[in-house]
Amino acid sequence: MIKFQERIIDFSLLILAIFFAIYARDIDVDYITYIKAFVIYWFFSTLYYHFSLTTRKGNIKIDYGISYSTSFAIFTGPLGAFLFEFVLRFTIYFYKKITNKADSEEFLDTLYNIGSFTVCGVLAYSLYHWLISFFMNFPFGYWILLLIIVAVVFITSSMFLLLISIIDGQVHSWKDVPKYLVSGRSSLDIWKITISNGLLLIFLQMKFWDLVIVLFIMNYILSRSIYSKSQSIQHKNERDYFEQLAYTDFLTAIPNRAAMGKMMELLATKTEPIAIIVTDIDYFKKINDSYNHAVGDRVIQSFASILQTKLGDSENVFRSGGEEFTIILQGLDYRTCVDKIEQVKHYVTDNHVTSYYQDDIVHIHFTASFGLYYFIPAQLSIEKGYIEADTLLIEAKNKGRNSLCYDRHQA
Repeated sequence: MIKFQERIIDFSLLILAIFFAIYARDIDVDYITYIKAFVIYWFFSTLYYHFSLTTRKGNIKIDYGISYSTSFAIFTGPLGAFLFEFVLRFTIYFYKKITNKADSEEFLDTLYNIGSFTVCGVLAYSLYHWLISFFMNFPFGYWILLLIIVAVVFITSSMFLLLISIIDGQVHSWKDVPKYLVSGRSSLDIWKITISNGLLLIFLQMKFWDLVIVLFIMNYILSRSIYSKSQSIQHKNERDYFEQLAYTDFLTAIPNRAAMGKMMELLATKTEPIAIIVTDIDYFKKINDSYNHAVGDRVIQSFASILQTKLGDSENVFRSGGEEFTIILQGLDYRTCVDKIEQVKHYVTDNHVTSYYQDDIVHIHFTASFGLYYFIPAQLSIEKGYIEADTLLIEAKNKGRNSLCYDRHQA
């Protein structure tokens, strides 16, 4: 029922556009002039479509881009605007069909675009011819009027979308209304549309066809440059995001073993001493067997949070596998490294994890063992330093767990 009501609005706008076109009876300019303007606008508007941004508000698909329909409608009248929108929107429709970019409701969306753009064009045409003689009495009156017209057209098109959103159930209170009226456009967009359409209208009225084409070409080059830069930024953000995913542990959101390997490569020739600490949770299998893996995951997350919180932002904590973590301390002397890890060990012992198990809240106490090795990577390979730290962890486990074993390399 909602979809039917949405489409009633679409068809109502289309019928209203057809009525305005029939009522106008004729185009406001001679046919030769109209054909010239039509071909130029159609060609460049089709090119510009590639630079539009498609987004969705719930079930509503919206294409955002700079439109030149306002100047065309003011120049040619309601019938001229309808014919132009009809051809342009179906050109875009068939392009999407051929390139497999059309969705299941693309045809109905095309009818909506024809209706809404034509109705907005007729509104712009009416306002211009009603008010131009008045505004021409003021300095910059032409541009003030164009700015008002573009703003009114923008608000009107937003109202169409708002009405559909209300019927679709996406607007739940009056607080949701402003985001539909102002989202998708900035004040800079309105100024760009005003200046572009204002200049185009002047050139059309004076039949300066070469200037019309030059302005379209300039806008095309500028739009392409901005679009290319925005695409480059988007691709970089996507690469950064996926790279972050590749080096981040999903469960704990801290760097994973791959990130640890990358860090170790950077530290391989370091001439200042570092400490590598390998640690894991004592009797972790027993925790999993006594409860379940969800509780076990909660314990791992708590341990990771403790390591990050107690060691500070300047340290490097990695989940190197299962319940095992690796810590790299830099810029600290041997004794300070040992003391910091001792503090972490005691903090783990003194705290507990709260989790849900079989509809009950359980408090789980756990401990951890640590192996710390202090060395200079330029004197001892970082791989051997890691092995030494891992051996010290095993020694701590053999001592009864909840222990810290540490040693340093003697050059």
